[in-house]
Amino acid sequence: MPHTRHPATLLDLRKGEEAILDRIDLPADVSQRLMELGFLPGSRVAASFRAPGGGPRVYRVDGTEVALRSETAACLHLRPSPPEGTATSS
Repeated sequence: MPHTRHPATLLDLRKGEEAILDRIDLPADVSQRLMELGFLPGSRVAASFRAPGGGPRVYRVDGTEVALRSETAACLHLRPSPPEGTATSS
């Protein structure tokens, strides 16, 4: 059976999973800062480790690791990441 779980937001990603950022639903100033850090629509984001006690989670984007609070991660919406090596149409 094919893998059908599609995380909806960064908060839904499990450690090691990747997806493509689709949109950011936050105020303009916060969205701008996240984009400066590499969270651009269309970029690949991977979930890394979580701070002890369920604190912020670390995400890898554009070669950088960034810790985000759960409230912020829940506002970054994803689209499924195509499998590695899959050709996409231009």
